[in-house]
Amino acid sequence: MRPILSLLLALTLSAIRLPAGAAPAPPSSQTQACLACHDQNMPGLTAQWRTSHHAADGVGCWECHQAETGDADALAHNGHTIAVIVSPRDCAGCHAEEAEQFADSHHSRGGLILGSLDNFLADIVEGDWAFHGGSALTASGCAQCHGSEVKVLPGGKLRSDTWPNSGIGRFNPDGSMGSCSACHQRHTFSAAQARRPETCGKCHMGPDHPQKEVYEESKHGIAFAAHEDEVNLDSDSWVLGQDYTAAPTCATCHMSAARAADGKVLPATHDVGRRLSWNNRPALSVRPEIADKKLGLKLASMPWTERRAEMQQVCANCHAPGFMANFYEQYDGVIALYNGKFAGPGDGFMKLLYQEGLITETQFDEPVEWTWWEIWHHEGRRARHGVSMQGPDYTHWHGMYEVAKHFYTKFIPELQEIARHHLASNDPAKVEAAATLDTAVKELLSRPEHAWFTGNLAPEEKARRKQAQEEFIQRYTK
Repeated sequence: MRPILSLLLALTLSAIRLPAGAAPAPPSSQTQACLACHDQNMPGLTAQWRTSHHAADGVGCWECHQAETGDADALAHNGHTIAVIVSPRDCAGCHAEEAEQFADSHHSRGGLILGSLDNFLADIVEGDWAFHGGSALTASGCAQCHGSEVKVLPGGKLRSDTWPNSGIGRFNPDGSMGSCSACHQRHTFSAAQARRPETCGKCHMGPDHPQKEVYEESKHGIAFAAHEDEVNLDSDSWVLGQDYTAAPTCATCHMSAARAADGKVLPATHDVGRRLSWNNRPALSVRPEIADKKLGLKLASMPWTERRAEMQQVCANCHAPGFMANFYEQYDGVIALYNGKFAGPGDGFMKLLYQEGLITETQFDEPVEWTWWEIWHHEGRRARHGVSMQGPDYTHWHGMYEVAKHFYTKFIPELQEIARHHLASNDPAKVEAAATLDTAVKELLSRPEHAWFTGNLAPEEKARRKQAQEEFIQRYTK
């Protein structure tokens, strides 16, 4: 079988087209030794590498995987000392600027999920301690996007609860954080692949952050589906406004180079947060520099106004100034609505419940905790991500509709029930806290934006709504 396999492999490789304009460079003697074996037992892997720019430039197995004997994950392998993991620190040997930008990004901090409620759910509520002393769900779920702390066994082998893992915020044995292969899939390390929306969709999808689904619903995603062949994903420079104009991908807006209004080029960046003017991850949306400061990131010194201006340089290749200004006004309006009407009050109520002991310290053991979690972590995020990316269905039906439905039909009633329960307590402190909660709920519901719920909608608004309803019925009733 092996001679036949070698013949087929040789024929396949002879038909592979090298990247455009690349002059093939011979692999090093060490890499040739690697290929002699891996061409036989991992032909798919080596075939992928041979299609890469790395191969064309003579960067091979040894150049990326070589290690020193004292390295934490050094592994003796067929007479060589190697490391299985190629970390951002390794990539920085050739890609220093990209590695530095990535190291100062939220992506590189993705592994800092330990201690979060997300992690508590996977570790404790959904998990157990049966998999290497931890939760199998955490290893196969959370860590595959966020990254794991890779642990090394004697001899350089990697523990199965921490590897394989290409999570974006992986803790590597060499002390670096992150994984370049999260986007540039090994062993092709293709820029074209990293530019495709599916790459981001590995993590940015689902009930709590459906950016991929929002993108597919948006005009941007529709344009990409229709004009994918015109987007020139393989271009070395890939500058919006010069190399392509047919459609943007996630990378176009958040990372890639773009022609600016003055004719200059806005440079590419591997810091995905650089062009964001809101951080929509927390219960309440905050300006990105606030979140960056908490993580100790250098970009904390860059105000959101400058970040938005950079994003608008990308937008300006296809959209007029008035279009952009109105879009951002709509975006900010939804954030203000969500923060002011629902998230701000909800967050205040939950803090009151914990501080006054009206619910236990244990997370997720009471219905109100699940309700609030889904309001902000799932439904509220969907609304905010929806409006940020021009996905109306996610902004409304998957987003604010769900927020409002559960706020009024579950969250408020649960708060009222907690207040009623503790008002009957023999503990004066609990009675006082319950009275504070009851008063706060009543005060909130007395505000104009909630008055419909208590039947106190202003008469002029009732009349306006009645007139609009009658006109609607006339239009659509035969």
